[in-house]
This record gives sequence, structure tokens and C-alpha cells, in this order.
Amino acid sequence: MAIKRLKYGVNGEWKESATSKYMPITDSNTGQVIAEAPCCTVDEVNEAVAAAKNAFPAWSATPVSVRVQIMFRYKAILDAHLEELTLLVATELGKNLNEARGDVLKAIEVVELACSVPSLMQGDSLMNVSNGHDTVMYREAIGVFAGIVPYNFPAMIPFGWMIPLCITTGNTFVLKAASMVPQTAVRMLELLNEAGLPKGVVNLVTCSRHEAELLLEHPDVVGICYVGSTSVGLHIYSTAAAHGKRVQALCEAKNHALVLKDARLKTTAARVINSGFGCAGQRCMALPVVCVEEQVADEFVKYLVEAAKNVKVGAAYDPDTVLGPVVSEEHKARVLEWINKGVDEGAKLVLDGRNVVVPGYEKGFFIGPTIFDHVTEEMSIGTNEIFGPVVCIKRVKNFEHGLAVMNANPFANGSCIFTQSGYYAREFTRRTHGGMVGVNVGIPVPISVFPFSGHKKSFFGDLHCMGKDGIAFFTEAKCVTSRWFTEEDTDTKVDTWEGTITR
Repeated sequence: MAIKRLKYGVNGEWKESATSKYMPITDSNTGQVIAEAPCCTVDEVNEAVAAAKNAFPAWSATPVSVRVQIMFRYKAILDAHLEELTLLVATELGKNLNEARGDVLKAIEVVELACSVPSLMQGDSLMNVSNGHDTVMYREAIGVFAGIVPYNFPAMIPFGWMIPLCITTGNTFVLKAASMVPQTAVRMLELLNEAGLPKGVVNLVTCSRHEAELLLEHPDVVGICYVGSTSVGLHIYSTAAAHGKRVQALCEAKNHALVLKDARLKTTAARVINSGFGCAGQRCMALPVVCVEEQVADEFVKYLVEAAKNVKVGAAYDPDTVLGPVVSEEHKARVLEWINKGVDEGAKLVLDGRNVVVPGYEKGFFIGPTIFDHVTEEMSIGTNEIFGPVVCIKRVKNFEHGLAVMNANPFANGSCIFTQSGYYAREFTRRTHGGMVGVNVGIPVPISVFPFSGHKKSFFGDLHCMGKDGIAFFTEAKCVTSRWFTEEDTDTKVDTWEGTITR
């Protein structure tokens, strides 16, 4: 099969890179290289920023109602290409068809939100704030933003969390697409251009960390959107902020659930299976740790293992597949190292997914559902992000013990509780460190009218993506105070605090 060589997109055109280095893109289901992405040069990254900078004045001056019309058209185009994009995600990443379709649908959800930007960008006004003075606050676009994205949601993260609100509020964008799964991003930008987006408003490069580093210090970039590891996120936050840029850095997680003895154990186990093994565990809102009250731990683990054994592992584009492959051979090896480490640390491996083979796809990057029991706080597998289909059980004495274990973790993206007690549900909601909280909900990701609100080492920045936070991040406030004189206004004496203090 011929290997497709991708181009980079600048100023509405797709160009051959001058690089001599290309990065392989595999079909995660077969292990076969299906395409190559260019490691764009420094000049090409600078070219993308220059195109976005040149496009900004005209785009930001375009009436917001006109910008929104492009989003309406884009939504219709994405709907028409939903199955094409679904298959693309399933192929290059390995999500099953339902998960891949959801990846695209979550991007469409934020495109729909962006259609409301005229209302969301509205400022505030107050007449006669002081005698004869009126103040109006506007929200305005800022300039060029850059996005650095991971591989695990190639549609939702760049074309949902970042681009729709950024450009509809009047900014321009440079996307550093994930080099392992860039085909989805390339296709979605092609479709956005088809919707009538002016040249230079969104530009796309693929490159190494070295070239991407330019974006953090580039004088023409005003803000950085990042999703990925905490170590890189902290570097991006500190470097870009030191250069006067706005930063949203969404980072790692080790989400915990607390299962109390009054929980509906079978239905809870089903939700843990979905949360822990969905997307092969490759999502920051996965549920890799479950704290279970000791009195029901044996029964709960039994239900969990029984349900996990029935999870079908297979090729992502098989409609019956529940658990597809992980993204690459290297990532598979990394997850297997974590499983081996868990065994070495003394955790009880009650379900081992290391030796799973899918007939006909023997070279795919498959790992079966894996469950550890009796994981303690001293074990690294229960503290660090594994990013694979591995669930750890921590046995706790009671609600207070479980909450303390959960809050001791340095990450706080999400947390959830399974209980029939309104009291404990409320106490948990109030006291958990998790920024997104579920009550009998395993993946407490809010819809896009709310922010994706991770806490602690899961987020660096001040304003989260999506919702009102997203609008505020991509705009700055401008307050205009005015006064109009009449012919009778003849007083030439002006107080230092004119218009600001009235007593």
C-alpha cells in the first residue's frame, strides 16, 4: 500500500515541507505505517505564525455575525462528513467506532457553542456611573493563539476545545497537530476552509518539540492552548507566561472514584468498566483508580472482573469492538512496563491483559482489560498516570479514609462517588479536590457550555477551556467611559477623580 505523505497548511494552502524528516503514522489496529507527517522546519512554523498575524486585522474587524455564519456552515459540513471522520479517528488512533464518532461529535458540540458567540461576547454597560458619565465594557479579540495538542482526541481537542471559540471571537490560530494522528486534523481543517474561512485564520503544522518551542516565545503569539503531560505543561506555562502570553495548560490526571457500601455494585461496576477501559484508557478523564469500602470490596471486585472479561478486544473499525488498540507500539510497551511494575510492587493482578492477541490483527497494539486489587498508596501504579486500560482498586475503611486517599493525589482533574446517600454525595461534592465531579457518574465531563475545569497539577492557568472561561480566555475587556457636554457646561475646573467618585 502506498504511504501518503502529508503537507502543512498555511494561508489556506497545503504545501510540501522542505524538511528531510518525516514522522510515521500507523494504523494502530494493524501496526502498518499508512502515512507520514512532515517535521516542519523553523521557517515553516514562523511562516504559519506570520500568516495568522497577517490575517488577524481583517478577521477581527469582520462582524461577529459574519464569523458565526462560517461556524453554522462548518457544523453542517462536519455532520455530512461524520462517518468519514469517525473511520479516520478509528484507523489512526484505534478508538472503537462509537468512541471515534463521539470524538467528532464533541468537536461539533463546541462548534455549535461557537454559533452563540454574539451573545457570549456581549459586554456590560451602566449609564450615569457618575454625573453625566456612562461606561461600556466590550470584549475584543487579542491576536494569534497557538495550540499544541496530544494524540488521544484528534478531533475534539483542536477542533473543539481550541479553534471554534478562538476564531469566532475574532482571533487567528496556529495548530501544532499531534504527529502520530494528524490526518484527522488535516481533514477537519480542509472542511473548515470549505466552509469559507478566510486565508490565514487557521494554519496547521506538524513538527517536533524543538520547533514547537518557538511558539512559546514568539513575539507575535499572544496565547498558548496546550493539552498533554504535566511536566511539559508546566514548562509551557512557565515559559509562555514569562513571555507575557496567556496560557491554558490541561495536563495529566489520576482520577479516583469512591464506592461506598450502599452503592449499587453491579451498575457501578459497569460504569467503572466504561470509564476505565473506554478509549483504551487513553483519556485524562478515565477512571483508573477505585477506592472501595472494605465491607463490599470482594463483591465489587468480583463484579468488576466478570464484566471486564466480557469486554471484546478487537480492531477499532469492527462494530462489535469495545476495547480497541492503544496508539502506538511504543505506548503499548510503556503501558506493559507499568503493569509489570504493579506486579513488582506487590499489587494483586486479578485480570491480566498483557498477552491479548486479536486474530487477523496480530501486529496491532492491543492490551486487554487489566485490573489490580490491593493497591496501596506506596505503589506508583496507583498514583501516576498510566494512560492505558488498567484499573487499580484501593480498599478503604470508610468515607473519610477514601476521601483522604483521593485528595492526597497531586492531580485533580475529576473525581466521582458511587452511593445512594445524599449526605455523603453532598459532602463529597463539597470536599473533593476534583475539578469535575460525578455523583454516580463515571466520566463527569460537562457539556461545552461549562468549562473543562481540572485542578491542582491537572491544570496550569487561570481560565479553563470552553464555557464562559473559554470566551474570557480568548478575549480581553475594554472599558469605555464617556461624557457629552451641553452648551451650559462651562465649568473648567476638573477634579482629579472626575467620573470615578461621586459622593
